[in-house]
Amino acid sequence: MKHLLTLAAFASLCIAAISATSGLDNRAYARSADVDNGVKHNRPGSGQSNAGTYSPEEIVDGGHRWFGNTTKGVAQAVETVFASSGRPSGYIIGEEASGAFFGGLRYGEGTLFMKDGTRKKVYWQGPSVGFDLGGNGSRVLVLVYNINSERQIYDRFIGIEGSAYMVGGLGVNFQSNRDLKLAPIRTGIGARLGANVGYLKYTENPTMNPF
Repeated sequence: MKHLLTLAAFASLCIAAISATSGLDNRAYARSADVDNGVKHNRPGSGQSNAGTYSPEEIVDGGHRWFGNTTKGVAQAVETVFASSGRPSGYIIGEEASGAFFGGLRYGEGTLFMKDGTRKKVYWQGPSVGFDLGGNGSRVLVLVYNINSERQIYDRFIGIEGSAYMVGGLGVNFQSNRDLKLAPIRTGIGARLGANVGYLKYTENPTMNPF
């Protein structure tokens, strides 16, 4: 319990630091996303079968703006996710912090974007177990599949076994619940050593309770 409280405090401090340094970028990203959704995302002539979903170009463009200079890596990661899962119907951009001492915690916050113009603040937190040691702070791009309403994101998502890997220097893994599938793409500072399994709980309001 003592270790979990310490990790929670560490993660909270990391998120505050990341948010302070990336707040301007986040606001700029949201403004540019608004422009994209008004012009490019809803451009005439889009195929009906792809209505309500994002193209690889839209996601890569968003990833470039959010991650900065990791252009090639973002393209490779997005290409890999699209090849296995197709076009997402939403995405989240945000930042998170995590720490572990064999048992770990992860906390994050970001904004959910949907094709109908929905913008919704979301928070996530959760435990992990396994052979872990270290801590990190990351920017995150989460591709969201099969979402029709922002309320669907407020749930627990379990990591899909064997789905965590590195693509172009970015970490990619898959999570799911009974309705949705998520594909978080992460880059950041620090290190998480080893493998872990666990879940993330997405909430409408911030909370320090990872369970």
